[in-house]
Amino acid sequence: MKRMNILSFLLAAVMIFSACSAAAAAQTTRKMETAADAEEWIRIFLGEDPGSLEGEWAMTAQMEAAAARLGGIEGMAASLSMLGDVVEIGSVYETQLQGYQAFCVPCVFSAMSVNLVLATENGAIAGLSTGPYSKGTEEAAVSDDFDSLDLALPVPAQNGELPGTLTVPKGDGPFPAVILVHGSGPSDRDETVAGIKPFRDLAEGLAVKGIAVYRFDKRTYVYGKQMADDREITLEDETIEDAVNAVHLLSEQERIDPGRICVLGHSLGGNAIPAIARELEDSGEKACGFILMAASPRPLDVLMREQYDFLYSLMPEVTGEQQAEKDEIFAELDKLQNLDELSEEDTVLGIFPPYWKWLAQYDVLETAQEITAPCLLLQGEEDYQVTMEDFSMWKEALGDKENWQMISYPGLTHLFTPGQKSEGADAYAREAKVDAQVIEDIAEFISH
Repeated sequence: MKRMNILSFLLAAVMIFSACSAAAAAQTTRKMETAADAEEWIRIFLGEDPGSLEGEWAMTAQMEAAAARLGGIEGMAASLSMLGDVVEIGSVYETQLQGYQAFCVPCVFSAMSVNLVLATENGAIAGLSTGPYSKGTEEAAVSDDFDSLDLALPVPAQNGELPGTLTVPKGDGPFPAVILVHGSGPSDRDETVAGIKPFRDLAEGLAVKGIAVYRFDKRTYVYGKQMADDREITLEDETIEDAVNAVHLLSEQERIDPGRICVLGHSLGGNAIPAIARELEDSGEKACGFILMAASPRPLDVLMREQYDFLYSLMPEVTGEQQAEKDEIFAELDKLQNLDELSEEDTVLGIFPPYWKWLAQYDVLETAQEITAPCLLLQGEEDYQVTMEDFSMWKEALGDKENWQMISYPGLTHLFTPGQKSEGADAYAREAKVDAQVIEDIAEFISH
């Protein structure tokens, strides 16, 4: 089973990525060293004869194994068929991705626009993934209403600092502030999904309303290569510790009111909010409130099964290959029924047992009962990933508590953008903004 990022099914996208360890390639193979090399490879890969790439370019041993499981390079190309026909291949640019040197190739397909990202290690292809579509690097927003300042999150105990942005209203302050905590999988500070950037929308929308926002690149986004073989990593290492450190960092900023800092978590980040609140309490830090967006109190593997069932139900016809892929995923999830029998070398969907064991021991609703600060829970009614069933569970468990406020929004998806559940992942394929009412409700919660 290839390594998968937790909840990588946020988009029905293909992720083929090796952990590390470049193998010595045969001397006759070509190395991928320039943007021109990457463009040449992608054009052949998306052309009529992708199989002609076999043996021509250096690949790491793990990448070769991953490709073989998919039926070789031709099988890899076929797995992208869900994106539709190729309409345009844009200009390639170099970047860093989870510690790898990478080439991003913006591609417009008939069903969705994405970046195809070729990660390399010493010139050998180490991974191929789909990423958010862009035509190149973007400049920071310029506005008369707010400043966008570079502010890295330093965490010496972990792999290193995380690049971040503090969006702060014009003026001396001090201003109330909110820290944004990502959902599952590697994510940039904007929590980019295709053409949608929910965290950037929140940052700019709230800054206009007098609220500072701090967002930073997720640890697995910046240091994925270094962390890939970490057999002890849990949600604490991936998310919780960084959120707590961000509260401390923000409390030291001159234009921020240290007594009015909130923490907002989206999706899996929302699930983590009760644990973040507990960790803040234990560490002596303080947040004045918490916001949970599209957070589920149910186990992660239960959600995964439900989401895959739903996405497959939208297909007019499920091929034998597609059914086999689904069966393989569910067989992996079955391993979670006997976590104690897994060795430290075993993985479930590419994730080592300690991560799953931590989640299995974490009772979201029970931990949420401990929070005494004000909490705001938001849910899109057209969300197929975290559904109104989850919202009902929150209401039943915590709806009577005075410090909890809960709002659902008709016509909004998991990203709090317009869409319909029946669209599935296609709702994320078009550019959209976080709904203005959502931003208004968050601003009102923080300001009072």
